[in-house]
Amino acid sequence: MSTEFHLKAGAAARDAYALDIDPARAGWGHSALRVLDLPAGGHHSFATGDSEWIVLPLAGGCTVRTDSGETFELTGRESVFSGVTDFAYVPRDARVRIDSGAGGRFALTGARCARRLPARYGPAHEVPVELRGAGHCSRQVNNFAAAGAFDCDKLIAVEVLTPGGNWSSYPPHKHDECRPGEESELEEIYYFEIAAAHGTDGVGYQRVSPSGHGRGTDVLAEVRTGDAVLIPDGWHGPSIAAPGHTLYYLNVMAGPGADREWLICDHPDHGWIRGTWPDQPVDPRLPLYEAPAGDAR
Repeated sequence: MSTEFHLKAGAAARDAYALDIDPARAGWGHSALRVLDLPAGGHHSFATGDSEWIVLPLAGGCTVRTDSGETFELTGRESVFSGVTDFAYVPRDARVRIDSGAGGRFALTGARCARRLPARYGPAHEVPVELRGAGHCSRQVNNFAAAGAFDCDKLIAVEVLTPGGNWSSYPPHKHDECRPGEESELEEIYYFEIAAAHGTDGVGYQRVSPSGHGRGTDVLAEVRTGDAVLIPDGWHGPSIAAPGHTLYYLNVMAGPGADREWLICDHPDHGWIRGTWPDQPVDPRLPLYEAPAGDAR
């Protein structure tokens, strides 16, 4: 079972980034993710190059400025477990500066793209919060940059929160073939944070199994805060939250298809579980939080 797809916290650090996954490092063509830690009063500048990016506060707030004059004040949040955040979209072929007065941690979700769309602010109150699954498969999805929720050229990104003891990303599914109307080809990154409880750090578990396509990705990983898992292909799921510890993961996806869409195929041995959900309640611990009623800027 390969470990090349499980990047433990710090293993993919580079320059200013605590995590830096670009297409070259991942060995694929489109998806990228960076995690930036800034101290109080800190700042960072970067060139977007051939990719579109979303600056997403994980903890803290910041100001995002582009070289064409746009400025976006991001309120952010205390942590990924405390609320929905606002965010900023910045286009390819730009220079961007991020400043944080109080400091914080920020994800940069990226995808190689062809179109140069305008820089935009994404308010927290417009983020669709979805409850997916039921029973022990219940989870919350913050669809901040899902296809259909926010306009990008190639990038698809969402946040998933799974209460302790639940299975998420289940049933196992894949999106590693282009089958129009049935399945889209998307490279995916999972970035994890796990809520501490009773003074202890939590763990989670991530499974990816070969689907017969691509690189034969095969992962069974114990994941901790700051870890990432690369999914170029394969059946992925479950993502398992240990009892007592809420599991958060950020999904970043992009692929070569002409249409920006998330079409998946369930594993034939496990897809039946969806048919049991209408007879079960959603976990009463969800939602952990909802999007705010109005623009908090």
